[in-house]
Amino acid sequence: MHEVKVFDSSGNLKKVISVKSLQKRSAQLIEKPSMFRKNRKTGGKPEKTPAKVDPVKATKARKKA
Repeated sequence: MHEVKVFDSSGNLKKVISVKSLQKRSAQLIEKPSMFRKNRKTGGKPEKTPAKVDPVKATKARKKA
């Protein structure tokens, strides 16, 4: 395993990840694979669904105005 260099969009060096920290991360991944999962939909805030509008009530409200 080799150290990893992280660059920003302009090409400047942001940080260097050492071999030791990569090995530590690898060990954590073996112990708890859910810690690094890409799909994080479960356990988060629920998405807001738009309110359903009744077309009959909406037209009545427009006629009164």
